[in-house]
Amino acid sequence: MQPLSAALTVAAAALGLVAAAHALLNKRRPQAAFAWIAVSLTLPFVGALLYYLFGINRVESRARLLRGTTAAKAPLAPDAFPLVDGNRVEPLRNGEEAYPAMLAAIRGAEHSVRLSTYIFGTRGVGGEFIDALADARKRGVDVRVLLDGIGELYSWPRAGLELRRRGIRAARFLPPRLIPPALRINLRNHRKILVVDHAVAFTGGMNIDVRHLVADPARKRPVVDLHFRLAGPAVAHLEAVFASDWRFATGESLPVGPPGVPCGEAGCRVVPDGPDENRDPLVALLLEAIASARRRVAIMTPYFLPPPELIGVMQAAALRGIDVAVVLPAVSNLPYVHWATRHMLWELLLFGVGIYYQPGPFVHTKLLVVDEARAVVGSWNLDPRSLRLNFELAVDVRERQLVRDLAGHFDECRARSTPVTLEDVDGRPLLERIRDGAAWLFTPYL
Repeated sequence: MQPLSAALTVAAAALGLVAAAHALLNKRRPQAAFAWIAVSLTLPFVGALLYYLFGINRVESRARLLRGTTAAKAPLAPDAFPLVDGNRVEPLRNGEEAYPAMLAAIRGAEHSVRLSTYIFGTRGVGGEFIDALADARKRGVDVRVLLDGIGELYSWPRAGLELRRRGIRAARFLPPRLIPPALRINLRNHRKILVVDHAVAFTGGMNIDVRHLVADPARKRPVVDLHFRLAGPAVAHLEAVFASDWRFATGESLPVGPPGVPCGEAGCRVVPDGPDENRDPLVALLLEAIASARRRVAIMTPYFLPPPELIGVMQAAALRGIDVAVVLPAVSNLPYVHWATRHMLWELLLFGVGIYYQPGPFVHTKLLVVDEARAVVGSWNLDPRSLRLNFELAVDVRERQLVRDLAGHFDECRARSTPVTLEDVDGRPLLERIRDGAAWLFTPYL
């Protein structure tokens, strides 16, 4: 038994050293690296196994691998486009403003329609979109629709089936399948893009679903949101993001129109982000925007579990005397995210960051306003799923009147919201604090 015992000891030590070395070379934060090194070296076999199962970032590597399967066919969209001037950007509140504008663009299309969405409901307004897309195809317009493989499952009948039944080219982004097995919950395409005739584009946080039509008092579980209509040179950048995603899903390269003629006063930078990126361009954009603030930082998001670096820059801004305010929904459609958020709010409240809960209906808006100079909009949320696991899109907009309007919208929402105090957070009942803390432990996966 002694030779066997010695062999097992050597094997355990070798595996532990390999796991520890991998953690040392690949973990970005020293706390995580130190913890995994300790586990790998002190728990023979078990530590290395735990690191293999839970410590290796397979999301990032798998995303790069999947991207690489089609990378040779055409260049991918960059992780950030240059800032371009001459754009017109118009905010559209809820489905009542966004959907008629989007449908009008599709119905007037002459050459091409590119539509990407996470959820595509097929009832009500979703049926109007399908009809408009089918009519455009009959007119000879080149219509392509990209659906997320998981998001498509939120509605029945499925949008992909309905679209293909009407002769519309529709593709699914990483759909789950049994043979060969591919049950991916992560790596979702959360972007919302509509580009028509290379000339006008729509993007923001709004899916295609009747819940975004909030004016009807009988509507169950309405969802408030902002969307944006763009014209000008930035439209070509949004179309390039769609073309990159389409090629990833289908292997087919699509032409991208030339930059549009300047038609407005807004400067726009399009920033796509995803788990296949090394540089985290979305987080970098948010950090830079908040760090540049001189008077105010206004954040509205449905899900709020920011990474440590974003917490730090918000704390620093508040310490400089800047008005830093975060407006969150009082009741979330994902209660476990709401619980985890409550557990970490003290980190911001302690530094003077204002936290506010706005009453229902549920607000799905994603918005960052800095001073009166710039706003960041798009599909992103301030949580790990959005910042680390999803393919997202942000647009950094510089146009004073638009930013003033968005700041006014934020102020309206804050005025009807309830401020959260440190006493509120610390005074939660014990069982709620335990529940919230337990949810917070799973922050990387929420």
